Amino acid sequence: MKRLLASIVTLIALTSCGMTKPLYYWGGEANNASVYEHLTYKDYRSQTPQAICALIYAYEDMVRNPGGSRQIPPPGICAEYGYLILQPGTAATFTEYATKKQKNLFQGSDYAAIFTERGQELLNKEMEYYPESSLFILPLLKKLAR
Repeated sequence: MKRLLASIVTLIALTSCGMTKPLYYWGGEANNASVYEHLTYKDYRSQTPQAICALIYAYEDMVRNPGGSRQIPPPGICAEYGYLILQPGTAATFTEYATKKQKNLFQGSDYAAIFTERGQELLNKEMEYYPESSLFILPLLKKLAR
């Protein structure tokens, strides 16, 4: 009887391990890695305009559709995304190289204004979701305000 009970407990413990929902959504799958991993490793090295547009699209997906058991974007994603779209030249790159599908993420065509507003919003969201990030984000927001 003890052996049967131990077997049942072991079976339950082993089967429950693989069925937990991940804490965060990292953008689906691409080449045995998340879209985020794929874009930040492979394409971030090359920094082509198309890679930047694809990264913006992936970030927007992770922020709008957080998924995971926590239902918020993964740590650092809002900060990375906000910082990327606030960089000089990102809006111009997006205007010139983004696909129609990528451009449809945003209402309007003045991407410089859209990205400025959205970037600051994302940096504030990062602090809201992860208050410990304010140590890094607040100085950045002050610098951007100048």
